[in-house]
Amino acid sequence: MAAQFHSPATLAEAVALLGGAAGARALGGGTDLVVQMRSGRVAAPAIVDLKRIPGLSGVRRRPDGGFAIGAATPCTALLDVPELVAAWPGVVEAANLIGSVQVRNRATMAGNLCNASPGADSVPALIAAGARCTIVGPDGEREIAAEDVPVAPGRTSLAQGEIVSEILLPPRPAGGGDAYLRLTPRTEMDIAIVGAGAAVVIGADGICTAARVSLGAVAPTALLVEAAGAALVGRRIDEDALGALSQACQDAARPIDDKRGTAAYRTAMAGVFARRAVTLAAERAAKGK
Repeated sequence: MAAQFHSPATLAEAVALLGGAAGARALGGGTDLVVQMRSGRVAAPAIVDLKRIPGLSGVRRRPDGGFAIGAATPCTALLDVPELVAAWPGVVEAANLIGSVQVRNRATMAGNLCNASPGADSVPALIAAGARCTIVGPDGEREIAAEDVPVAPGRTSLAQGEIVSEILLPPRPAGGGDAYLRLTPRTEMDIAIVGAGAAVVIGADGICTAARVSLGAVAPTALLVEAAGAALVGRRIDEDALGALSQACQDAARPIDDKRGTAAYRTAMAGVFARRAVTLAAERAAKGK
C-alpha cells in the first residue's frame, strides 16, 4: 500500500498526523527517507512534509545572541547567513560536507540528526557546539541536547508524534572557536571513517577555559567525550594537552571493523582528527573567526 502524503500548514497539524499513524515519518529534505523507502528499508504508512510550515525554514537570531535553525532549512542555506558562518564555522562546514551540492540543497541538519547514522557529519559539530533541539509533540514542547536525540543506529529518543522543530545554537562565547574535520576514503561524497568536532574557549592569557569534543563514526552514536574536553581546560593547548586529548578520544572510541577501516585504525584516527579539530578551533578562537 502506497504511503499517504501530507503537507500540513501548522506544527499542530504535523504533530497530529505523525501521532495518528504508527510508523508515520516526517519529511524535511527527504535525502535519507526517500532512499530508505525505495530500497525497502522503511515502510511508512504516512509521510508528513514539514516544508510549508511557517518558521521551520530559515535561521533566526535568538534574543540571547544565539541562533535557531528551522528543521526544514537546507544545509546550503546556512552558507547564506554570514552571522552564523562567523559564529559557528565548524557547524556550517560540517553541514556542507553531507553528500553532494545537489543533496545539500535538500538535506537538513535536523534530518541528518534524526536519521541517527553513526557517521553523520553534522552531528559531532552540533554536539561540540553545545547545540540543543526543540522537540514538539502531542504532550507539548521540550528541549534536549543534540547528543540525546540519537540512541542507536537508525533510532532516536523521539516518541511517536514528536519532531525536532529547530536546532538551537548558543551565542559564540568571547574567545571561542569551533571546527569539524573528518577522514573519508574519498575526498567527496563518502561516509566518514572518523569525524571529530571541537569547540574551545581561550582566555586572554592563552589558557583554555572551556572545551567540548565530539567523535562520530567510532561508536553506535556520536559521542561527547567529556574526558577530552577536561584534558584541555585550565591548560594551554600545547603538545602535552593535545596528547592527553588524543588519548582520551582513543579510550572513548568503540568502532567496528568494516570495509572502510579496521577498528584499530579508526581508534588511532579518532585521536589524530580530534587533535587536528581542536588545533583548528583554537586557531579560530585566537583569530576571532
